Amino acid sequence: MTRGYSRFLTAFFCIFLGGLLVWHLLLPDRTQSETENRTLAQRPEFSWSALADGSYTKAVESYFADQFPLRDEWTGLKARTEQLLGKREFNGVYLCGSTLIAKVNTPDTAVVEKNLDSVRRLAERTEAPVYLALIPSAAEIWGEKLPAGAESWDQAEFIAKALELEGAESVDLLTALRAHAGEEIFYRTDHHWSTLGAYYGYAALMEALGRGEEVLGPEAAKERDLPVSNGFQGTLYSQSGIHWLEPDSIEFWVEDRGLSVTSWRDGTPEETGLYDNDYLGEKDKYSTFLGGNQPLCVIRNGEGTGKLLLIRDSYADSLAPFLARHFEEVHLLDLRYYRGAASAYAAENGIGQIVVLQSVPNFITDQNLALLGR
Repeated sequence: MTRGYSRFLTAFFCIFLGGLLVWHLLLPDRTQSETENRTLAQRPEFSWSALADGSYTKAVESYFADQFPLRDEWTGLKARTEQLLGKREFNGVYLCGSTLIAKVNTPDTAVVEKNLDSVRRLAERTEAPVYLALIPSAAEIWGEKLPAGAESWDQAEFIAKALELEGAESVDLLTALRAHAGEEIFYRTDHHWSTLGAYYGYAALMEALGRGEEVLGPEAAKERDLPVSNGFQGTLYSQSGIHWLEPDSIEFWVEDRGLSVTSWRDGTPEETGLYDNDYLGEKDKYSTFLGGNQPLCVIRNGEGTGKLLLIRDSYADSLAPFLARHFEEVHLLDLRYYRGAASAYAAENGIGQIVVLQSVPNFITDQNLALLGR
């Protein structure tokens, strides 16, 4: 390499990097990345104390990384390059053909045991029977799709142990979903089960609750035929950087008719519906089900019978509409936002049955389930 050529390369890269810096300074800062579905770092305020303890330089690094020109395009290019080099895991997400599956890491045993004990203590503190319904993720049900040698925690072994929990009735969702593993029961770009998967979960749950004879067949339950969106790019799409897969479709099966829905999104009750169509125009389209995460939601059906309480995560949002066809009231508590005692809530509202309904990845890591024992 000649000295002149070396100088040319040096000048080229200096101009290139300088151009990116100028471009970055001229572009307005973005507050949100729809692709990654998260808030982006903003320009940090300078202070001598922040500079001294290193927090300012760390914040500057995050700011430049998040506001880098064409960040989404570079992220996708990076993932595509790594795929061509043979990589199959991207930020804890496995690329399995046209499907993304989240890896389930080995949890802290103490947290797992504490959460199981919290369910047991809830059963001791309430007169209503308590059911434990753990939803295995796609890593368990679609395990054969994972790359050869891919690591993912054994959910089946844990579920078998949890089903023997003293004081709580068990709901075997693992067997129910395995029976339909060849169907599209999970989204390809998101960690949630699809409406079809939620339907099979509903059928298994109704059987465990002693109301299996009321379960609607798939055709009867599917009151709507067309998807409401064909452009759903879920959390795994955002997390992995794999931005070239075809988006998922979202389906609403149950109609709103005859139902009333009250949500406590900001701590005060408001009349809503089974679906919030405003989310169909946003990145987080799964939140169309019941309007997304919230402390408390109550669905009422004047023609239903019995009152059911779900201690839930977001998987319950697409299952609850099926239950609403049968129960007079379906109450959904999310302990990430609701800080009261579940046993007291059940007593105050005349709840007949309580179901702790959570995905396994959430249950084994959730630090809020300790509230169940209050």
